[in-house]
Amino acid sequence: MTMTDPLADLLTRIRNAQQAGHPTMTVTASKTKAGICEILKSEGYIADWKQVAGTPRDMLEVALRYDRAGHGAIREIKRVSTPGRRKYVNVKEIPFVKSGLGIAIVSTSKGLLADHVARKENVGGELICTVW
Repeated sequence: MTMTDPLADLLTRIRNAQQAGHPTMTVTASKTKAGICEILKSEGYIADWKQVAGTPRDMLEVALRYDRAGHGAIREIKRVSTPGRRKYVNVKEIPFVKSGLGIAIVSTSKGLLADHVARKENVGGELICTVW
């Protein structure tokens, strides 16, 4: 079985693992998935991530973040642009997620960027997902 949307799979696995209270989750590795994990880490939504060599494929191991009450740091993580319906935005159209409390991840000519970084760099691109 081939996977049609590996990024949606990553976001769904993070969402499901957090709802189940798991400390970590794994997913097959790719540069784009690693880029998304790096943004989620730098913005404080996950604790850490690392690439683990394996056969037949490398895996990404993602350590999830929880507050003292056990609630996940990610309240909502949603795929915006899908393989069947791409969503492109220019720099003025990049959404403010929850009035700036959340982030949008944008795939730009300068790589994957969080929304505030894309605005600072003055670039638009494909709107991958929103997180808050």
